[in-house]
Amino acid sequence: MLDSHQHFWKTSRTDYGWLTPALGTIYRDFMPDDLQREMQRAGITRTILIQAAETEAETDFLLSIAAETDFVAGVVGWLDLDSEEFEERLAHYRSNPLFVGVRPMLQGLDDDAFILRPRVLKSLKAIEAAGLPFDILTFTRHLPHVARALEQVPGLRAVIDHISKPEIADGNFEPWASRMEAIAAFPNVSCKISGMVTEASPDWRLEDFRRYVDHVATIFGPDRLMFGSDWPVCLMAASYGEVANLARSLLSRHFGPPALEKIFETNAAAFYRV
Repeated sequence: MLDSHQHFWKTSRTDYGWLTPALGTIYRDFMPDDLQREMQRAGITRTILIQAAETEAETDFLLSIAAETDFVAGVVGWLDLDSEEFEERLAHYRSNPLFVGVRPMLQGLDDDAFILRPRVLKSLKAIEAAGLPFDILTFTRHLPHVARALEQVPGLRAVIDHISKPEIADGNFEPWASRMEAIAAFPNVSCKISGMVTEASPDWRLEDFRRYVDHVATIFGPDRLMFGSDWPVCLMAASYGEVANLARSLLSRHFGPPALEKIFETNAAAFYRV
């Protein structure tokens, strides 16, 4: 199986603006040796390593890890989409075969409509032209802006991370459900079954997630879903194995073994071309 979404970091790097001691268990270094046993126990053989800092230096750091780690199939890195030099930087990183996609951290930006800035749209068109995947990290409030951007780059191969983080702890379903349906109308957009446990209450139960997963299973279907652990962020609420089992349990209600193989391996492999 292929985990489409995990992270490594070293706190000494100091470019993770969101990673502070207040986060408790995850405020420490997480590197390949910390993950390998958990992957083996869950039956995961490869991963996609996702950026966690808004610097090219971290992208370089992750690429160096990937070059030395056989189970890392590729890196989704950060580049400044609002830079006049974006296309030059994209060309630089595309020369590395381990660089398989781009992700800005939209959820943490002051401007909810950042993705609609003229220079950002120009950068998205460059990503579209390059055929590279684009990871979309958002909350529900960002989705209308994302939909407007997708209208202008209809060929962009994109994926919604963490089912766009609905307010699971509060049980809120709308407007998330309607806004996700609008995103699913774009045929080149997929959705990661990931990042849910940290949006739930600390004493979460499987049933807390059912209607959210039911919804994305219905609107995206088995060809546009992919499993991601969001490790080690998930450790604030669940173990690696618990996250994998949660996804299997919720998705097996909708899909049989051939479709589950797509969601847990081949969709992500095709999307990231690994």
